[in-house]
Amino acid sequence: MPPVPLGPSTPPLRNTDPVLVRITRDMAQRYTGVFAPETVAYFLEESLELLSARAAITIYLPVIAERFATERLDALARSEGLALKSVPEVLFVCTENSGRSQLAAALLRRGAAGAVCVHSAGTLPSAWIDPVAQRLLDELGLSPDEEFPKPLTREVIRAADIVITLGCGDACPVISGRRYVDWNLPDLKGLDLESARAVRDALAQRIARLAQSLAEATGITAPPAVRGLSEPPP
Repeated sequence: MPPVPLGPSTPPLRNTDPVLVRITRDMAQRYTGVFAPETVAYFLEESLELLSARAAITIYLPVIAERFATERLDALARSEGLALKSVPEVLFVCTENSGRSQLAAALLRRGAAGAVCVHSAGTLPSAWIDPVAQRLLDELGLSPDEEFPKPLTREVIRAADIVITLGCGDACPVISGRRYVDWNLPDLKGLDLESARAVRDALAQRIARLAQSLAEATGITAPPAVRGLSEPPP
């Protein structure tokens, strides 16, 4: 990771696509006083490279890279004490970030209703969200919104208070000071729909317990159970 200096200039991008030039300029202005333009440009270009390695459709890559770089820079700012961290942060990690981790993140986002900052990532991310996961979310009126499979990066781990792994094994880097939890649930690939629903429901039960424990630890009002799923067992 490069140093995080402050400075006035916006360096030229190696990629001179006009869209990327505009995005870099806008992002540099957004992070004025927090990160130097050089740092912003570095994170944007690296994010673009990381995503393009497995992209199936490239037309939207600059916009997706902007969202990915913004998430990383925001996480870096919070972990370095350059931005306020007002709520706990939970990071879900699986291999492809297309199934279980996307389900878990969407469930917690709804259940926590803003009381928890939620992220997801993959150690070997896919090019798209798994259609089965999308259907399981649709059945509950949930949506990954603007989420997309993304690679796991160190600054997002550093910003997390809890890192929950779902089948990625030892591929997830361990950083001291983080709480790590492993939820050993089956991959959605190859499962029939009823079995996939069972995985989703097991995730929802664990997330309800997680939300309750976060509420007890922080004093934040515990969120209700995710609509459409049963309350977790005692």
